[in-house]
Amino acid sequence: MRILLGLALSTLALSTLALTTPAIAQDADIGRSHYHTHCATCHGLEGRGDGPMAGVLMIKPVNLRELTAANGGVFPLERVVKRIDGRDPLVSHGSPMPVYGDYFEGSFDVPMKAPSGQPVLTSQPVVDLVAYIKEIQRAE
Repeated sequence: MRILLGLALSTLALSTLALTTPAIAQDADIGRSHYHTHCATCHGLEGRGDGPMAGVLMIKPVNLRELTAANGGVFPLERVVKRIDGRDPLVSHGSPMPVYGDYFEGSFDVPMKAPSGQPVLTSQPVVDLVAYIKEIQRAE
């Protein structure tokens, strides 16, 4: 009986841990590749908002290197994820982001932990892209 109770408690503890600390399988190198393919045209190779298409957009692309600084020192993970995967569309693009179609949309089955501690579900390409964008943040 003790063994079964111990096993049940261990299983419960592991289940609770899995729910409270979502695993983040992210790869900033893959994200860099996604960025150069899908984002650099507007945001520039270094993320400063100075890509070759920036001049023709009605609203200048944001400097992605300044997101943390502009948000009081906290990376705005949830806003960035939802902007990229289309849940928070950007009107200046004239369509959901990215303008390249639904590459970053799809099943929202990968959790990322927001600064609030709450998980934000998105797709694996978005997780990787956000890992890269976090990596290029300006050091304060």
